[in-house]
Amino acid sequence: MPAEIVTGNHAAGYALSTAGEANRVARGAVCGIYPITPQTEIVEYVAKFPFTKGRVVPVESEHSAMGVSIGGSLAGARSFTASSANGLAYMVENIMVAGYYRLPIVMVAVNRTLGPPWNIWADQGDTLMLRDFPWLQFYCESNQEVLDATLMAFRIAEDRRQLLPVLVAMDAFIVSHTMGETELPEQSLVDSYLPPLELPHRLRHDEPKTIGGLVWPHEALSQRLEIDEALARTNDVFAQARDEFIATFGRDPGDSIEAFETEDAELILVTSGSIATTVREIVRRQRAVGERVGMVKIKMFRPLPEEAIRYACRAAHKIGVLDRNYAAGVGGIFWNDVRAAFQGHRDELLVQGYLTGVCGGDVTPKSIDSVLADLAERTDSGRPVWMGIETTEEAN
Repeated sequence: MPAEIVTGNHAAGYALSTAGEANRVARGAVCGIYPITPQTEIVEYVAKFPFTKGRVVPVESEHSAMGVSIGGSLAGARSFTASSANGLAYMVENIMVAGYYRLPIVMVAVNRTLGPPWNIWADQGDTLMLRDFPWLQFYCESNQEVLDATLMAFRIAEDRRQLLPVLVAMDAFIVSHTMGETELPEQSLVDSYLPPLELPHRLRHDEPKTIGGLVWPHEALSQRLEIDEALARTNDVFAQARDEFIATFGRDPGDSIEAFETEDAELILVTSGSIATTVREIVRRQRAVGERVGMVKIKMFRPLPEEAIRYACRAAHKIGVLDRNYAAGVGGIFWNDVRAAFQGHRDELLVQGYLTGVCGGDVTPKSIDSVLADLAERTDSGRPVWMGIETTEEAN
């Protein structure tokens, strides 16, 4: 299929819309929409799409946008929405509800710094504040990965072994508003990849039921256990969705992580999102001068593919984790999860955290060089290292 030059937001809107249209032979599509910079272009694209069977519902808030998507999903429609930053914060209650209702809703989120102070640039803290809800999370490096991950998200979410919502994230402006070559599959191919949705627990007129009623503690505990068991099946569901994607579209959407030059790497940088593009080039440059450096890009964060990460880093002596996010008093969220993945497996391994591009700062080759220099000299891990902090004199 020919590539087109589109933005990340366009790619997301196209994927959501064609996925919704693919369910026209079943119960159609539903999308609750509310605008917020920098994701507004996504819902604008969806709002203009000529669905054969579907409703796009403009609402008064992000909380209601997810509420509409929940209602549509409970009725058996393929449901989706998009948001960002404080919009996600306002949506939190219903994001939680969608997960515990086991609804296969897909949401695209454009990572933007939470305010105050107000800031519209890239920071993953908005989606990562949702990390403990029963949602899968995918972090995308490029426009093509946004499209591919969004289509895969529906396939994974709707799998009977999973039945959990999926969040697809991309960096504000760096991906959302930057144009690049992207293969946009024809509707017929999307139809082939996404079979009609038949939600097993959807509401039916002939089988009245109550959703979300009061239950006893042991019943709620059983539900949590079922969610945990579903998440444990994610790797298998992901692998099958990937194989079927390749068979349908003739293109590999990539694995849950990317291990780049890690086979003999002594130093490995772990990252996600658009930072991976810069890190990959630095790794190539260092390899050219004989440095045994590698990169692991994490695409699927929830659940974290711990075994795959440990295998990719099997030769490493030191790991530096680059986080475009900050958890107050704790440091980078990816760093905390990565070092936990090695606990009891590689106690001698040094895993150091670096806060890079937090609040939308640039992550340049120079800053990656600084990370590698610091990591190479370390004998022990310490508190997270803040990168990109300027003094008043430097800023001037």
